[in-house]
Amino acid sequence: MEPRVTDRPEKSRYEILAGEDGAETAGFAEYHLSEGEIAFIHTEIDGRFAGRGLGGLLARGVLDDARARGLRVLPYCPFIRGWIGKHPEYTDLVPEARRARFGL
Repeated sequence: MEPRVTDRPEKSRYEILAGEDGAETAGFAEYHLSEGEIAFIHTEIDGRFAGRGLGGLLARGVLDDARARGLRVLPYCPFIRGWIGKHPEYTDLVPEARRARFGL
């Protein structure tokens, strides 16, 4: 089964589900949601799933969802910030006045 990203608002995090049955939490991106902004705090992929590209799938999934919801992104998490840096088509999600603070 293909990995999928799902929002778990009760846990303030997105999870990427993978594994043979597609129901195993392979990683997550914690966030804080406030007034039209989503601040990504921490991203983690379980070591058992390392090297499979799931971190990139998770980053793309959370940022695509933020875009669809009209949220501004504050990438405090180094992984999400670095991923945006490598994929400039997502830079517009970060408020222009705050991009320098994140090195974008």
